[in-house]
Amino acid sequence: MVPSILQGARILATGSAVPDSCINNQHLSRIVETSDDWIINRTGIKERRILSNPQKSIIDLASLASKNALKKASMSPSDIDLIILATSSPNDLFGSAAQLQASIGANKAVAFDLTAACSGFVLGLVTAAQFIQNGSYNNILLVGADVLSQWTDWSDRSTCILFGDGAGAAIIQSCSKEDNGILGFQLNTDGEKSYQLSIPYEKNAYHTKNQTSLQIVQGQFKHIVMNGKEVYKFAVSQVPVSILKCLNSLNILPGDVQWLLLHQANERILNAVANKLSISSQKVISNLDKYGNTSAASIPLALDETLDNKQIQKNDIIVISGFGAGLTWGTVVIKWKC
Repeated sequence: MVPSILQGARILATGSAVPDSCINNQHLSRIVETSDDWIINRTGIKERRILSNPQKSIIDLASLASKNALKKASMSPSDIDLIILATSSPNDLFGSAAQLQASIGANKAVAFDLTAACSGFVLGLVTAAQFIQNGSYNNILLVGADVLSQWTDWSDRSTCILFGDGAGAAIIQSCSKEDNGILGFQLNTDGEKSYQLSIPYEKNAYHTKNQTSLQIVQGQFKHIVMNGKEVYKFAVSQVPVSILKCLNSLNILPGDVQWLLLHQANERILNAVANKLSISSQKVISNLDKYGNTSAASIPLALDETLDNKQIQKNDIIVISGFGAGLTWGTVVIKWKC
């Protein structure tokens, strides 16, 4: 989709943060039956960061990533109009964005959570661009952050090897139409397959002890459940289609793309999608080996590292695509303007 705009939107700066605690594959081999070679061959992951300090929360990671982005942009927190926190692991079921607003001192900003798992940053970027391009806001802080280690079954070899914790932030700012950097997007959902990747809620019914015998239903969320084979097939079949639809709507050829930035789920998925698009592996941005799957944080975390390494140049075309639980998937194409 190519939106009509009143003003342009561009990514001004990025930031990221990861916990200090690092768990490599050798550590995991002492927890479950696995090995370094087995994990690398199937996922490309060598290590992941885990928020192991009980005094720290997702807000600490999101706040540090946000402050890093604000510093690079030479902006004050009071300049931020809106905060979007993309996460599936808030430390409060009512939402954590307001806590992030307070933590960084962005007292003029509206704040809300967005839940779309591993597609969260893409949907957040599209949402932020809409608010700016229609003239509602000028400076938006978008944060993708997750601590899925807290929702992982560490006795389940099929999932515990995959996930890590982290946060990535981006400041989206208004600009002239000529300098617009958020070119177009394409989004999808297939709720019929939500069971393929989920953190299910288990209900328990009990009766009150008073004379009314009122039945109350309560429960708790369980651990991450994933059908790895089906999620892989979904990603390698649907993500290239989404990307091509988005590029076609913008009259951009895959060969004109400088960078392909996919959700960092599995190295085999990254390679398969790039191959289907005939995009060189040298154009694929990846830091999966160091952090594993950090869900909503994976794309901004990888983008921030690539920018810090000065690999992305002005006017580079970057295809960003997220995919995961929901099932949700989507693409946004940007032109780097800074």
